[in-house]
Amino acid sequence: MDRRKSSEKTTWKASTMVPSPPISASEAFIVNTLCVLVLVFAFWVANSLYSINLVTDPSLTLFFIWITELPIVTLLYSRYRRNRQRCTYLGAVGRGVLGVPVGALLNFLGAVALGAPVTLQYLPKTVNWALMMSMFTTVPASCVLGSSWADWRRIFAQTKPNGSIEYLLCLPAHGAVIGAWFGAWPMPLDWERPWQEWPISVSYGAIAGYLVALVASLGFVLACGRPQNIKRE
Repeated sequence: MDRRKSSEKTTWKASTMVPSPPISASEAFIVNTLCVLVLVFAFWVANSLYSINLVTDPSLTLFFIWITELPIVTLLYSRYRRNRQRCTYLGAVGRGVLGVPVGALLNFLGAVALGAPVTLQYLPKTVNWALMMSMFTTVPASCVLGSSWADWRRIFAQTKPNGSIEYLLCLPAHGAVIGAWFGAWPMPLDWERPWQEWPISVSYGAIAGYLVALVASLGFVLACGRPQNIKRE
C-alpha cells in the first residue's frame, strides 16, 4: 500500500511538472505584438466607427477591448499548452474560454472589495472592466496551465515562473493588476476631471501596466533563451 501511494504521488507530481513547449524570442515577440495590435484595433474601432473612448463611454469601449482580445489570446496561447498528449488544441481553447467568466468573477469581486461602485449605473462598466482584466490575467494561463493548481500558485502567488512561456503569463498579469492599482490613485483627488470616474483611470492604468510588462517579458524570454542556445550548440 505504501509503495502504491508513493507511486501515485510521484505520478501526480510528474503530471504537474510537465513542461510547456519552449517559445523562442521571435515567437514571444509575435505573440506580444499581436496582443498589442488587437488592443490598438479595439481602440480604433471604438474611436473611428463609434466615436467613443474610455472617457465618453467606458463600458462599450471596454467591451470592444475584451471581445477582440478573446479570440487572439486563446488561439495564440493554446499553442503552448501543457501535456499535449492529454490536452488537444481545441481543449486548450475551451479552457481559455472557461477562464473568461472565472477570471472576470475574481476581478469583479476584487474590485468591489476595494471600493468599486456596485450600483446599476456602474454595473456594466465594472463587468466589462473585469472581463478585460480576465483577458490580461487568467485567460492566457488557463490555456497553458489548465487546472494545475500547483502551477497557478507557483506562478501567480509565489511569483516563481519557470521557463519562457511562464514569463509571458506571469509578468503581463502582474503588470495589469499593478497598473490598475496605480490607476486608482487619482480617483479620490479633488481635481474634478472626467477621467477620474470609475473605471476610466483604473482601465488606463491596467492597460499601461500590461503593455509595459509585455515588453519586460520579452527581456526575460531572451534571458531564458541564451543558456538554451548554448546547450544546443
